[in-house]
Amino acid sequence: MKVLVLGAGGIGGYFGGRLVESGVDVTFLVRERRYKQLQERGLRIQSVHGDLLLEQPQLIQAGEEAGPFDVVLLSNKAYTLEESVDAIAPYVGEDTVVMPLLNGIAHMEVLWDRFGRERVLGGLCFIETTLNADGDVVQTSPIHDAVFGEWEGGKSERVERMEQAFSKINGTMRASTNIQREAWHKYLFIATFSGITTLMNSAVGPIRESAWGVELTRQLAEEIASVMNALEAPIKPDIVDKQMETFQNQRPQTKSSMLRDMEKGLPVEADHLQGYLLERAEQKGVSTPLLKVVYNNLKVYEQKRAGDK
Repeated sequence: MKVLVLGAGGIGGYFGGRLVESGVDVTFLVRERRYKQLQERGLRIQSVHGDLLLEQPQLIQAGEEAGPFDVVLLSNKAYTLEESVDAIAPYVGEDTVVMPLLNGIAHMEVLWDRFGRERVLGGLCFIETTLNADGDVVQTSPIHDAVFGEWEGGKSERVERMEQAFSKINGTMRASTNIQREAWHKYLFIATFSGITTLMNSAVGPIRESAWGVELTRQLAEEIASVMNALEAPIKPDIVDKQMETFQNQRPQTKSSMLRDMEKGLPVEADHLQGYLLERAEQKGVSTPLLKVVYNNLKVYEQKRAGDK
């Protein structure tokens, strides 16, 4: 199975590197600066699950001839979605499967419009990873899992082939028979987790130890769940309780990737995550006061970041 991974950052570099390690034929589609960096240093992963060095990963830049590919794995941030879709388009053939690992839901319609629903799987991942100053992938979480499946449910032959091809990875890349539900559940958690950590400008530990930290986190999760219920998303009735248990079990030093991006002065996915929910809340007449505060905080950050340029 031939896989094209868009990007070699924290997520694409990690899962793509682990796939190469397991014997899968992987090519990374990267920008010029990352291309040169990977040529010079190789793809380096520092992980609690074992380090990895790929001295000469297979690399291409947009426009180079390559393929055909069986799977195109999207690991980009949502704010680069349009250019990412343009970059992968030449490599998506009749039998190619597009597998996004983005957070949220809004990107699915963009991918369907461009490539057709029949070529796009649902996908998500659970991992804490980033790039250090040298461009090496640093992975620190006990969990390093990716999940994918047919958006309409069930398990198809192509998904079974992918699961088999990915079965030897150091980590987990598993097929789901209900990827929609898993995607909405992940969306609820990440919108809550990124929202509360960026609002408080803090890792999990101090938030939990503060007077109202846990209560405010639950309030945010409940507001987001109310929007999802208004949209008739397939979330479980007790999902907020379960996700609050997950929040309580996070390591004290754990931060959302959005907070880490803010600390580095990078763009954030405010519109794709919290903004999308607020738009739908307005349409459905759902009250979301804390979600508005979270989103406003992120938009102030974006204004300040733009002013610093």
